[in-house]
Amino acid sequence: MVKGYFKPNSTICFKKRLMNQVRALNQTTQNYRKFNQFQSINISFCSNAFKVLAAKGLPLQGKRLHSPMIKLGYCSTLLLQNQLLSSYLKCSESSDACKLFDEMPVRNLMTWNTLIRDSHVGLCYFRRMLSEGVNPDRITFLHLISLSSQVGSIEMGRQFHCRTVKSGFCKDCHVNSSLVNLYAKFGFVSEARLVFDDAVDKDLVLWNVMVSCYALNGSREEGFRVFTMMRLEGVKGDDFTYTSLVNCCASLAYCDLGKQIHGLVFRYGLDGDMVLASALTDMYAKNKNIIDARHVFDEMSLRNLISWNTMIVGYGHDNNGKEAWKLFTSMLRDDFNPDELTLASVISSCWNLSLTTEIHQLHSYSLKIGILSFLSVSNSLINAYSKSGNIASSFKLFSSIAKPDLVSYTCMIQSYAFHGLSRNAIKLFKKMVSLGVPKPDKITFLGVLSAFSHGGLVTEGLHYFESMTKDHGIEPGLEHYTCLVDLLGRAGLVTEAFNVLGSMPMAPGPDTLAAFIGHCRVHKDLELAKWASEKLLVLEPDKNVGYAVLSNIFAYCGRWFDVGEIRKKMRDNCCLKVPGFSWLEVGGEIHGFVSKDEAHPRCFELYRVLGLLYSSMPMALIKKNY
Repeated sequence: MVKGYFKPNSTICFKKRLMNQVRALNQTTQNYRKFNQFQSINISFCSNAFKVLAAKGLPLQGKRLHSPMIKLGYCSTLLLQNQLLSSYLKCSESSDACKLFDEMPVRNLMTWNTLIRDSHVGLCYFRRMLSEGVNPDRITFLHLISLSSQVGSIEMGRQFHCRTVKSGFCKDCHVNSSLVNLYAKFGFVSEARLVFDDAVDKDLVLWNVMVSCYALNGSREEGFRVFTMMRLEGVKGDDFTYTSLVNCCASLAYCDLGKQIHGLVFRYGLDGDMVLASALTDMYAKNKNIIDARHVFDEMSLRNLISWNTMIVGYGHDNNGKEAWKLFTSMLRDDFNPDELTLASVISSCWNLSLTTEIHQLHSYSLKIGILSFLSVSNSLINAYSKSGNIASSFKLFSSIAKPDLVSYTCMIQSYAFHGLSRNAIKLFKKMVSLGVPKPDKITFLGVLSAFSHGGLVTEGLHYFESMTKDHGIEPGLEHYTCLVDLLGRAGLVTEAFNVLGSMPMAPGPDTLAAFIGHCRVHKDLELAKWASEKLLVLEPDKNVGYAVLSNIFAYCGRWFDVGEIRKKMRDNCCLKVPGFSWLEVGGEIHGFVSKDEAHPRCFELYRVLGLLYSSMPMALIKKNY
């Protein structure tokens, strides 16, 4: 092998030998003519070196190599200049790239295309290219269409679309694929379909992009129609095709269709693809089929971070915090480093089960690996501490956030409301509004109204309910009306709550009616409770709540025949009643209890202590609550 030429096999070794090469080139500057016969070898080395440095993001080393190249006169080679230009742009050194471009005595179309590809200077140099009389080719238009997507300008993309038609490149498959992809990202599905239909030759990439366009914009039926057309044309799909189709099936309405797609994936031997397997895992998890999701996950021969995150998020949506925690620990044992999505998902799963020890461990771990700075992780921890009863830690964590976002404020407001600290919630909300950034949204107001409801602050609650529309332009949803009904009902204003039900712009939902029924029972308004219970039975004929309330009302009125009829309907239409369940953690062990539980080994001791507590309560408080 010629001295000074080598093939790098590792980044560290490469950088070390590269510096030796640079020093060697500096030393031989004066003796350049003696080594002229090796010029082509060194140019080849430099071209490859610039490629590697650009891929590794090492602009400083690239400049150190560039310097001796100039001294030796190697940079007069157009191939090397183009590679160096590309290297500077990939390392975000646009100013150096422009300077190099201006100093180039000769340029070809590749030179122009290299600069046009850059999002910072691309458009400027395209105009300069036209002014100098250089005609663009299809690569130029591919870069320009991609540039439009990067800068987020659909108008620019449409202008370049017109130019492709005028220049005669509208029949090129790659150009058409880029145009369909551009329109898809901006949600212009009809324009994307026009480009697709006008294409004379359709390759697999164009078919895939069209299917992906429909999947991205929620037009699942059209996506499957294109897939059917594709198969009729004799085009066999690849892993990208089926990944898009699987993403179309990530809802309960398309669960069976997703299973059929999974069958095709298995039939064509594509089940080993990691991205496709992750999409299948996500599809089954979103369809509440966590068993099949785990089966696909376990069958994967290779996994990446997305695969692990998909399964962990799936367990979170299934309210299976224990399995999410187990999978997270398995992920760490397999030497995968979690990201902010992993931590946020696991934390959310833990607070659903009130796993306080695990929440503290996750807090410490996220701080250790430097992920706590991500707002998604901090916000999840605020919620987790609040749900586990540790409001002090929630506030401490919230106070440590340098720039809280809307979710941070909303989480803290809801935490205060959850713990009955209404005044704190309102104070924080007023502070957020005074700062102006971020602006409150529907979820924020849901927390605020909940705080007023728990605090019994009727006047303030009504004021902020009206303020949603008047001052913030937010139309109240069903959840906000439920909070308003709850607010009025807690204050004993049952008639006013009934008037709200009648004036709502939408029909009352089950939660709204259930809240109203609860307050009617407390304040002994049996007629309104009966009316609401009958409405609830129409909405949820297979749920126990409406039947139980109506049965109790008839029993209170002495209408025992009606009681029997209602209970018969409940037995015929409803599943078995799920008893109330609660749990608490003592000494690292979780104890669960159902209503009137006698299965716990220490139940008699527990009932004895409960009786002592009950007997020591003031009689006035007992009458008030019971």
